[in-house]
Amino acid sequence: MKALSSRAPLLAAALLFAASAAAPLSASASCPTCGTVTDVKTVKKEGEASGVGAVAGGVLGGVLGHQVGSGRGNTAATIVGAGAGAYAGHQVEKSQKSTTTYQVIVKMEDGKSRTFNFSKETSYRVGDKIKVVDGKLTRQ
Repeated sequence: MKALSSRAPLLAAALLFAASAAAPLSASASCPTCGTVTDVKTVKKEGEASGVGAVAGGVLGGVLGHQVGSGRGNTAATIVGAGAGAYAGHQVEKSQKSTTTYQVIVKMEDGKSRTFNFSKETSYRVGDKIKVVDGKLTRQ
């Protein structure tokens, strides 16, 4: 038992040294600008119509509808054409003003999540290891 007690301080010192030597290594291995891609999303935002498309479509539809039939049929065709044209013009305007954004969500090594928006589709995939350099993503 005496042999064990004489080695205890030596064993404790060796463990303390090993723990203190390992601590700075793990701290320096941390990279605050590094992370992993956790999600890639396509976000479509529908455009807002100003009414110009509906007015233009209504006028065009009314003119085309007026070309059909005569008498009461002509009046009905003009009204239906104007309504259909207004709806179509409204939808076309909204479609032309819609936008698509590509979002890359990254979980940083410090545990925080960051979202990066792109106007064009990216090649980043879930699981990619990245680094943020000057606010932009780069692969590691």
